[in-house]
Amino acid sequence: MSWFPFWPLLGLLAVAALLPLVANILGPARARGRREADLALYRAQMAELEREKAVGRLDEQAHRAAMLEVQRRLLAAPVEAGPATGARSRWVLVGALVAVPALAIGLYLPSGIPEMPSAPYATRQAAASRDEEVLDTLRARLVQLPANSDQAREGWALLGNAERSRGRLPAAADAYRRALTGRFDAELTAQLAQVLLEEDRTEEAIALLAAALPQAPRHVGLRFLTGLAEAKAGRSDQARAAWQALIADAPAEAPWRAMIERRMADLP
Repeated sequence: MSWFPFWPLLGLLAVAALLPLVANILGPARARGRREADLALYRAQMAELEREKAVGRLDEQAHRAAMLEVQRRLLAAPVEAGPATGARSRWVLVGALVAVPALAIGLYLPSGIPEMPSAPYATRQAAASRDEEVLDTLRARLVQLPANSDQAREGWALLGNAERSRGRLPAAADAYRRALTGRFDAELTAQLAQVLLEEDRTEEAIALLAAALPQAPRHVGLRFLTGLAEAKAGRSDQARAAWQALIADAPAEAPWRAMIERRMADLP
């Protein structure tokens, strides 16, 4: 591909991608609090997951796991509303929309190679092997650390995230359990419970959540997952009760209320 058709095409694509954002920024000012932003992000992520499933890039199990992760993040989001965006902030954003692409092109021109093909399979495999070596080194070092140390807990939590991102759920669950050694952490416990549910280790997740909730009775994620675990176990009445109690305690503006209400409506 020659550079002449490449750059006009790239510019047209950039303009097309930025036009909706520019129109939104230059449009009438509108209060856009944290709740609305969370809901917008939630809907966008859900729509993207549905598209990925429709074209066959996500199977049913991966789709369910990804949907649950989006919902967990929504449940963890605060519900306070933020201030409206002012005219000055809007023009700063418009300036950034112009400056960032211009800066990117300026940096790319001296050394960029638009004709360069994508990395071959062997190169990608080599990169994956290097990543695995790094994880193996991390595991070896973590085993040598005192189990109750902050360094060990943080390392195991990071390793759990890495294993989970690679789809290795048993290894992720083991790493999260090690991260919880000696000290309770509600958010990390919720992540472990979610991994167990993704693995269909439902009763194990229920036992974990039953032990965790007395230590964090107001934690939204733990309460939501408790209802989800009961629903997966076929105990619809217990699931409904858990979610009804959660909604009863939730602020009216909580962005995840509608999601939980839909889940309750789907219960048999």
